[in-house]
Amino acid sequence: MPIIRPSLVTDIAQITAIYTHHVMHGTGTFEIDPPSELETLQRREDVLGKGLPYLVATEGEQVLGYAYCNWFKPRPAYRYSAEDSIYLAPQATGSGLGRALLAELCNQAERAGVRKLIAVIGDSANLGSIGVHRSAGFTHVGTLASCGWKFERWLDVVLMDKALGLGTTVAPLSSAAPAGVRTVAD
Repeated sequence: MPIIRPSLVTDIAQITAIYTHHVMHGTGTFEIDPPSELETLQRREDVLGKGLPYLVATEGEQVLGYAYCNWFKPRPAYRYSAEDSIYLAPQATGSGLGRALLAELCNQAERAGVRKLIAVIGDSANLGSIGVHRSAGFTHVGTLASCGWKFERWLDVVLMDKALGLGTTVAPLSSAAPAGVRTVAD
């Protein structure tokens, strides 16, 4: 049975390999060139430095998937909204692991002060990701038609969101910006 835990530096090689597979073979990400292990490490450190979760699902020493969230936009008004990312190793798809990772990510993002989690799903044909988000209570809020070009075809972006905790029912307790959110106007 897989275990979901905070990611470690020692997971970076496997995280990079999973993401590389998706960059090279999938449309869930619009990146064209996979990042190096160093770039993946820097991205992880950026997320953690903002007080946000970066999780892995493991079985033994093998990373089967990972999930994290990052602030949706850097401007202060967005300081309670984050975008989620979930990637599974090819052999882990269809196992329910994506749902488990997303559920734990939602829990940890809420504890970090996130009120709205946003899914920016590459490719409207990405039914696995759309289904995982729907099963976790995300709602479809729009589609950006033909806004990405990968594998010699136009790709849509599906937008879904979910309120966490108190969501927008009450004002936040503090107006202070969380770590990593700009506090001055651009």
